[in-house]
Amino acid sequence: MKNTWLYKKESYLHLTDILSFKPTLVIIFLIAIVSALPSLGMSNKEVKESMKTYVYKTIDNLEIKADVYRLDGDDIRPVIFWMHGGALIGGSRTGIPPTAQLERYLASGYVLVSIDYRLAPETKLKGIIEDVEDAYAWVRNHGPNLFNIDPNRIAVMGMSAGGYLTLTSGFRFKPSPNALVALYGYGDITGPWTSEPKPAMLKLPLVSREEAMQGVNQPAIANTDSLTEDQLKQRGLFGTYVMQNGLWAQEVSGRNVKTEPEWFKNYEARQNVNSNYPPTMLLHGEKDNDTLFSQIVLMAEELKRHNVEYQFITQPHWQHGFDLLDDPVNQEKIIQSVGGPEKMEEMGMDLPLPNDPTIKDAHNKIIIFLDKHLK
Repeated sequence: MKNTWLYKKESYLHLTDILSFKPTLVIIFLIAIVSALPSLGMSNKEVKESMKTYVYKTIDNLEIKADVYRLDGDDIRPVIFWMHGGALIGGSRTGIPPTAQLERYLASGYVLVSIDYRLAPETKLKGIIEDVEDAYAWVRNHGPNLFNIDPNRIAVMGMSAGGYLTLTSGFRFKPSPNALVALYGYGDITGPWTSEPKPAMLKLPLVSREEAMQGVNQPAIANTDSLTEDQLKQRGLFGTYVMQNGLWAQEVSGRNVKTEPEWFKNYEARQNVNSNYPPTMLLHGEKDNDTLFSQIVLMAEELKRHNVEYQFITQPHWQHGFDLLDDPVNQEKIIQSVGGPEKMEEMGMDLPLPNDPTIKDAHNKIIIFLDKHLK
């Protein structure tokens, strides 16, 4: 086993790397970053061969890319516009849905476009949002010719930080998407849950600001797949530091949450819901200790208050990344990467249920929801 530091479940560490982690070393980001984990296996040859990569934007010589998944056929198809998780500081367009779910989307006649976007703290929130808006415009303007899609039938989806971006797209993307599906996302970034230290992170060795900033003094990046092991370690220390000190929102945005609350209004879905907000599906676990369940409840209440069509799907035992934990092989790798069952319990994480029927049911409901609004 390599003597490597554990940057837990980030998308820039592929599943094949997880078993090389030394779980007795620092454990980072808790289950929060499981949302950025790449699709597991991708053993289906047809799905693999369906993917093409495009550059949708270049800024300061940095190419920002999108992967387009489409099965064979010349028919015009609706689009799932997918955004990965990773706390806005890590991850990649390779952080796509679990294989079985991706295969269902494609078999159901959807094209899935998974995008990169520049990452914080090198790029602040304003630039990140500009990237995802530009990617959406690129899909609408160029998708019909490049991969035969209908620009007027687009659903936006994402996990965790990608779920936050999904909900933000509901009031920022023009024209509005046909539907939104947010898995363990969040509709605000200024509450105490982001601006106060995370108790679980305080159980880890404290990281100084000097240590934290060593890994992020570099040019802008649009994903973390190409970073070296040492760069990943340093970047993870930054993530630990901001969460231990309640500085995530400040470091991601470049603004002070307490003294500049009005600035954040343009980046928080919960403050921008109105009767024109797109139909929305929220999926969130009551045991989510990262993107707190209470936060998505507040978002659901806003949707209800403005008479927005929405579905709120939850289970009392679901944790952050519940859908990624459903595969038995996946479960074992994740459990071992954390340090085993005892370490999971110590961190307040439950052992996932293998082949959880509630997750299969949730995936079925996603397909039904998408079909209703895009077909």
